[in-house]
Amino acid sequence: MNPVNKGKRGKTLKNFFNPETIAVVGASDNPKKVGYALMKKLMKFKGRVIPINVKHEKIFGKKAYKRVVDFKGKIDLAIIAIPALFIKNVLKDCGNKKIKNVIVISAGFSEIGNYKLEKEIIRIAKKYKMNLLGPNCFGIANLYKNLDTTFSKASVKKGDIAFISQSGALWSYIADISTLKNIGFSGFVSLGNMADLDFSDFIEYFGKDNKTKKIILYVEKIKNGKKFIKACKVAKKFKKEIIAIKAGKSKKGKEATISHTGSLATDYEIYKGVFKQANVKLVDSLSLAFGFKNNFKSKISQIKNKNLIIITNAGGAGALLADFFSEKNNVEKIKDLIGTALAGDYKRVLKKINQRKYDFIITVLTPQTMSQPEETAKVLVDYKFKNKIIAFFLGDKSIKQAKRILEKNEIPCFTNI
Repeated sequence: MNPVNKGKRGKTLKNFFNPETIAVVGASDNPKKVGYALMKKLMKFKGRVIPINVKHEKIFGKKAYKRVVDFKGKIDLAIIAIPALFIKNVLKDCGNKKIKNVIVISAGFSEIGNYKLEKEIIRIAKKYKMNLLGPNCFGIANLYKNLDTTFSKASVKKGDIAFISQSGALWSYIADISTLKNIGFSGFVSLGNMADLDFSDFIEYFGKDNKTKKIILYVEKIKNGKKFIKACKVAKKFKKEIIAIKAGKSKKGKEATISHTGSLATDYEIYKGVFKQANVKLVDSLSLAFGFKNNFKSKISQIKNKNLIIITNAGGAGALLADFFSEKNNVEKIKDLIGTALAGDYKRVLKKINQRKYDFIITVLTPQTMSQPEETAKVLVDYKFKNKIIAFFLGDKSIKQAKRILEKNEIPCFTNI
């Protein structure tokens, strides 16, 4: 990538995608931790990775530091994956260390109603003139630099598509299916709650990136319509095609976006007007956005006037499916298990729900590092009311065995949306 443009406050976004030294705050040797998944992914990174952990002296064979300020060299990018309560102090350390680019993976902010804490981290970022991505996000990837700070299971190949998404888990799905569909990427950004950096900043970035030809957006909300339109028009001058999919058409889809990224979705018709002004192509599924056929809409369009619950480890997928099913049915509830959900989490939810209330139980899994597709499939097969389940195990390679288990036991399984 050639990051020639400047983002907020006149600073370049270069070191998000081209860092030489990365600090991982919350780095871990525990496979159940997000910090472990980040360290494992960064093993392919050719720059320097600095583990930050208050309890361990070494992680992944690398010397660990208790705080970023304890490391004597320059740090270009800090990735934070620790409980939300401790993030303010870590951000202050990053500010004092003059780290100008920070990714906050951690959840626990506006998406759960904790607006006060989110405002606090925004204040700190502004004070130290930091670019802050997140919180509650999935990281970024630059395929041309072997840089992947996400915890998706699959790796993707280089190409010319930039994917900017408010849902990180959708990257897990698209990454997993990309080889099958022959899709290559220039980069990926998970925006999360967009406390600071938003769509416009990264549309500007990829708009001027000479490896990017197409920009695909998964949108729950846009913070500033005028700024968004301007950024898209600039990208168009550089001959970039921009395609968007918008979650929150339905009442339940809107509710899902609030609990997912704290996004209060504006009326869908207003967004249609914004996209039209920005010359952005609006489509109604990720399949269409990425140019491959959808394999479920025609098959289950006959489901009408039913009561549904959606159980998902991917908030974005849950919101999109809520929109689809709400056109003809009553989606009563969406249960978001978040990306670290294991098979046991699905089992607990299934045990707790009052199955008499629902005609169908829509169960969604995207293949993230901690996901257990086969074990989760077995949970569904063993469920007493499995005849009510419609499974969406999204992807290809990572979910093939799980799909076989489900279909062998006559549970319908769809692999894309």
